[in-house]
Amino acid sequence: MDITSITHYFYDLFIDFGWSKSAASFVNVVINTIILLIITYTFNRVLRNIFKRTLGLVAQKTISEFDDHLFHNKVFLNFCHLLSVFILKWVMPFVLRDYPEVKDEVDTFLDIVTVFLVIWLIRSVLLTVKDFLKSLENFKDKPIESYLQVFLIFSWGIGFIVVFTILTGKSIVEFLTALGAVSAIILLIFKDTILGFVASIQVTVNDTVRIGDWITMEKYGADGDVIEINLASVKVRNFDNTITTIPTYYLISDSFKNWRGMSVSGGRRIKRALLIQATSIHYINDEELQKFKQFELISDYLEKRQADIDQHNQKNKVNKEVLLNGRNMTNFGIFRKYVDAYLNQHSAINKDMMIMTRQLDPTPQGIPLEIYAFSKDKVWQNYEHIIADIFDHLLAATPYFNLELYELPTGYDFRELSQMNPTYKS
Repeated sequence: MDITSITHYFYDLFIDFGWSKSAASFVNVVINTIILLIITYTFNRVLRNIFKRTLGLVAQKTISEFDDHLFHNKVFLNFCHLLSVFILKWVMPFVLRDYPEVKDEVDTFLDIVTVFLVIWLIRSVLLTVKDFLKSLENFKDKPIESYLQVFLIFSWGIGFIVVFTILTGKSIVEFLTALGAVSAIILLIFKDTILGFVASIQVTVNDTVRIGDWITMEKYGADGDVIEINLASVKVRNFDNTITTIPTYYLISDSFKNWRGMSVSGGRRIKRALLIQATSIHYINDEELQKFKQFELISDYLEKRQADIDQHNQKNKVNKEVLLNGRNMTNFGIFRKYVDAYLNQHSAINKDMMIMTRQLDPTPQGIPLEIYAFSKDKVWQNYEHIIADIFDHLLAATPYFNLELYELPTGYDFRELSQMNPTYKS
């Protein structure tokens, strides 16, 4: 018994009962359609259970996570749906043989459904590949989402072209010819997508940004870790846990700071200055020299340095009754040497990288003494603690060298002035 005889079983039965041909044909189609849908649904459920049980057991026994991602992204479910539609496409023409107009409409509808199911299956496979690659160490910091979105855009584009040809009966060549006429409008609509795609490629090829990099882009309020790079945007989780979204194209058109170099280096830079009051800087006398020699970090240095200075002054018969004459040491210079020695013996400072204490150009707020060094610990919280410890010590050490830090006058200073001078009015 062939499929044509099966689909006309009820028709022949109703004719034998004395029904009219039109009534028998209509009821036959309805019954056959219901039976076909039930069979297709049952087939779909059975096939899904087979995949779930057999391949599920295989996935549990394999080391690779790829098959797990296949299940998670419903690849087999979409495949079952596609097979079910193929069954409908194969049998439906026999069911609707007596209604050619309806058969053509249903066939067109099933063709369109097939196109979308194929796209959905491709999407599931691409998501599986993405999830699998993201689980690999070498691909964790790569913008895989960008390429996934490109493939999806092409898939949907081809899908819509096929749907258009199905609905209009036109060939793909005719559609592409018509598409060329409106290409300028299409380019305008998809400008950001195209720019984002180009930017994603450049970012990847030039290794400008990776997922996990700490970047700072003040223009867009971004200061944190990159958590996602896709076709349209880059998502940054700021340190206050807010999310900033930056168009991908701006990573190559605007400037930003990537802290990856610091992360992979041997230390994190410390670059901060103390502002020394200019009027507190002076040549030291013998009394101060003896006091400074008690500081262990620079005692040996002061002995050698003073010996060299005395030898030079004696050799050149310098009149030292005036302190300005000849060579002398200043409290500022000694303090600078003390800071150098302190940094070089500090356990949190990387000794293999540059350590420098330098005097910058005088400013209206005083003389900047800048610390330039690198901490071993690059974790932000620990880094801030290290800086605080260093400058706590240096701020407290400054008065020991008879130096003063610059500070704007406060209300307390004005009250002190008014008490010292009752005629002063604040």
